[in-house]
Amino acid sequence: MYLYGLEKFLNEALIKLIQNTEELDKLQEIRIRLGKPIILGINNKEILKNYIPKEEELKSIIQRFSSYSLYAFDEEIRQGYITIRGGHRIGICGSCVVEKDKIKTIKNISSINIRICRQIIGCANKVMPFLIENGEPMNTIIISPPKCGKTTLIRDITRNISNGMDGRINGKKVSVIDERSEIAGCYLGVPQMDVGIRTDVLDSCPKSYGISMAIRSMGPEVIVCDEIGTYRDMENIILALNSGVKVITTIHGYDENDLYRRAVFKEIIDNKVFSRAIILSNTKGVGTVEYVYDFNKGSKV
Repeated sequence: MYLYGLEKFLNEALIKLIQNTEELDKLQEIRIRLGKPIILGINNKEILKNYIPKEEELKSIIQRFSSYSLYAFDEEIRQGYITIRGGHRIGICGSCVVEKDKIKTIKNISSINIRICRQIIGCANKVMPFLIENGEPMNTIIISPPKCGKTTLIRDITRNISNGMDGRINGKKVSVIDERSEIAGCYLGVPQMDVGIRTDVLDSCPKSYGISMAIRSMGPEVIVCDEIGTYRDMENIILALNSGVKVITTIHGYDENDLYRRAVFKEIIDNKVFSRAIILSNTKGVGTVEYVYDFNKGSKV
């Protein structure tokens, strides 16, 4: 089995080591640390491999990921990662160079985390009927703990709304504010994931700027963004709604009560900004939809 296009970046010994693993189709991440065993994340389990990479191997992998021009990825490296072709994200740790209270770059890289970007076309189909009313998408928030598939789900929701679904919704103009390059998985500005034919992406753009930018310049009918949580985020979501734009987003949490408990969400709760919440878990595997919550009725759908 090919490693999702990653085989050209890894050495032969490492490729064989990874391929000799069960459930490789559920591979989520590859953690490579100097002087420590390689750890594979598969279906939310850790698998330790009896292989300790040397400094030269790690340097070679990083050089290949950056096409031997690490400086060309300075802007992303400041945020601690590199996005490569295919939408895969390479997290980086090492010595941070700080200048004027801001990270300038990361040097002496000692560990990387290769996060596999995998699209599951159709994974949102079962929840779409709950998110559409009279042919229009409803303001929706996906609530999920880490590694339960919220980004995969919101990506497919975006694709469905952008393309349209026969008999349910006509295609809508969508703007994705992809602050962490995870929804569309852009490489050199081009989405590597299928986010729909009517979708525009502002990649690596903070939500606090991107939402207003998209509204002014792209005229979206729907704004999609990931992992809201600051007061600035709330202000911009209210701005979108006041502009007649629908919002679909995510937060880290376990259920709708996480919204009610956090002061930062008080305004959007009081104003009943969201109509629906999708509650995710991994109780039956990554991407388990526990239930859909109706904020207007205060109950599960």
